[in-house]
Amino acid sequence: MVATIVPFGSEAYFITLLSLDKYNGLLLLTAASIGNILGSLFNWICGYYINYFIKKPWFPINNKMIDRGNKIFNKYGKWSLLFSWLPFIGDPITFVAGTLRYPVAPFLVLVSIGKIGRYLIIYLSIMWTLNIF
Repeated sequence: MVATIVPFGSEAYFITLLSLDKYNGLLLLTAASIGNILGSLFNWICGYYINYFIKKPWFPINNKMIDRGNKIFNKYGKWSLLFSWLPFIGDPITFVAGTLRYPVAPFLVLVSIGKIGRYLIIYLSIMWTLNIF
């Protein structure tokens, strides 16, 4: 949920590490994707147990964010999970999927497609740029 507050943090690290050309790019791609997918799963779990978390003062999701996620999820259904990588709306969408008790297996498939797709595009762009220059 920190990504909602500070968007593009993981992308900046990913791009920086790829640009250094010191690390295995596919390993970086895998680690970044898995980390982001696990973050979305954490959001889903928090949504699933909303009644416990919403009362905590440290909990960063507010009603406005939940309403935004609800509107998107209700409008586009499960397909909205493909956009879980987007800043500001991705975390609320995954959170709302948990509150709606959307099954975890298809949740992980759709979120993984979006998250891996984002990092794959970044990875290919950086590799292409490094090969040109």
